[in-house]
Amino acid sequence: MPKIIGGSLEQHREQTRRRVFEALTSLLAERSFDALTMADLASEAGIGRTVIYNHFADKDAVVVAFASEETDRYLARLADALEPATDPADAMRIYVREHLSSSEEFHFGFGPELYAMLSRESLAQIREHVMAVEAVLRTIIDDGRATGDFAVDDVESTMSLVHTTLQNRRVAAGAVEVFVMRALGAG
Repeated sequence: MPKIIGGSLEQHREQTRRRVFEALTSLLAERSFDALTMADLASEAGIGRTVIYNHFADKDAVVVAFASEETDRYLARLADALEPATDPADAMRIYVREHLSSSEEFHFGFGPELYAMLSRESLAQIREHVMAVEAVLRTIIDDGRATGDFAVDDVESTMSLVHTTLQNRRVAAGAVEVFVMRALGAG
């Protein structure tokens, strides 16, 4: 009988998945996705090669599950942070700060190189998670337009520009926040 990690089967599953996710991020820092094998992931995670298949069908499934978990954790954290927002401008400032401050904890996208190697089905599943984060931003922008806090004509382009701005790690967080607020016409 295989060794169970943790006090219960549920804890075992969670810890095994966490170890595989840590292995994924560690190995992707060293090499490309196409150079990884399930055996590499299992070895790095400290689990047997056959054990990994009890949790994931293939590498794509690992990436999708990881993205799903990351998005769920991020959305929960974001919802908590946004709860005390007093108006759409305040919510946008919180959104920007939260996104920037959590970039070390969360892996916001693996990049086009990895996405180019995923199946269409996997990409569609990951897109669902991206859309969940976009829905939060869309609500903030729509609310700001409704109250007159934001002068935005094209919501889709504005969302894309905000998220692109949030990806730049070489600009100080305060400067990013000021830039986004000015771009929205919020001053």
